[in-house]
Parts: sequence; C-alpha cells; structure tokens
Amino acid sequence: MTSQLFAVCFDARSPQRLAAFWSALLGWEAEGDALLPGDGTGFRLRFLASDEPKAVPNRMHFDLTSTSLEGQQETVARALELGGRHIDVGQKPEEGHVVLADPEGNEFCVIEPGNQFLAGCGFVGALSCDGSQAVGYFWSEALGWPLVWDQNQETAIRSPHGGPKVTWGGPPLDPRVGKGRVHFDLRPESDPSAELDRLLALGATRPGSSDASRVELADPDGNEFCLLLGAVRPPRNDSAAA
Repeated sequence: MTSQLFAVCFDARSPQRLAAFWSALLGWEAEGDALLPGDGTGFRLRFLASDEPKAVPNRMHFDLTSTSLEGQQETVARALELGGRHIDVGQKPEEGHVVLADPEGNEFCVIEPGNQFLAGCGFVGALSCDGSQAVGYFWSEALGWPLVWDQNQETAIRSPHGGPKVTWGGPPLDPRVGKGRVHFDLRPESDPSAELDRLLALGATRPGSSDASRVELADPDGNEFCLLLGAVRPPRNDSAAA
C-alpha cells in the first residue's frame, strides 16, 4: 500500500501566467489549474492562487536536462523569452548548469549535457530538494520508489516506471520561514484512512487543517504535503509512469 505522487503544486500570485510559462517551456498541455505531462514524467503540475509573495528560496526546484550545449542554450533562451530570468544562488563560474527563475521567482536549473546522474530521466531530469537523509527514506517508503542514491547523507529516489528522480542534498538545511510555496499532492492507492495512518507511522505529522477533499500533512523535515481524499483523475500516462 502506497500513495502516488499525483501533482507538484506551486503557490502563485498569478496561477494562469505561471501555468502558461511552464506549459510553453515543458510542452505540457493545460487542463484546468493543472499541466498534464506529455512525456513519462508521471505527475502533473498545479498552480494554486496565493496572495503571499515569495520571500525565500524554495526547498525544491526542477533540473531540466540537455543533450547538447546548443540545446542547453536554446532552453535558456526560451525560458528568458517566456518571462524567466537569470539568478545568482552562489553557483561558481566553472559550473556548467544555468540557474534561472520563473516569472514568480521559483528557481530551476538547466543542466549541461553529459550529466550521467540524470541520463535517461527525460527533459525534467529531477526534482532537486533540500532535505535530510531521513526525509529521503520517508519518501521512498511513502511512494514505494526505490532509493537510487544513498551516499554521504544525500539520497535520491525514482519511480520503478522511470521518469524524473527526486533528490535530497542532505544537511545543513536552511531554517524554514513560513509555509513552503511548493508541495506534493499524494493520491492514495487504496483506503485513504489506512494510508493516512501509514504515513503518520512513517513519520509524517498533521500541522495543518483537513477538509472533505484533503488532509494537510508534513514530512519529517517539516515540508508540507497533502493527501487527497476525493476521487481524482490520474494523468493520461499514469499507467505507464506513476
């Protein structure tokens, strides 16, 4: 018994604008407040209205892959044309990846070609997170995704069906400031009440509220996520990559 990673959700002051940016950059189809993957990514993106401005770096960001230097440059140019911008997060001049932010300041990286760690993961190569080794173990059990990296307190998991990796860089972690602007929505594969009990037994907590559609939880590092309770429609390629 596990949960599926149904969506990665972004708080947004302008959800439509942010959805349009990521739809054009990734080539994903918009449906309501969500973008549906057109490849083997296996989860959708959702953009949720919020009046809170972004104040600190997100604890998770996308790593987009490249097959050539020209392809990397094209991705960067396309992101800038769509309203993205370059940002400085302390990267060194000799590092080959390019750090950008979307129109609302959400960080993401365009990775240089030849990155073997992300080989075969697709254009969305990874969701790269700040997080402890313990939280990597938690999400491996929560999603039923095996660990594909576990060294020096850094961890990574990947769906058995392929798609992006989810990685955690280990300590030290920056202090949390308010609610995170990016969170996971999980869909239980069976009885939601039993799955809630299982997640709590794995180390989740219930700092938030609940309603008829979802339960707000937090992982062992305090990152918010939601367990969906109502019937939801899976991504169109869900049977192939979840």
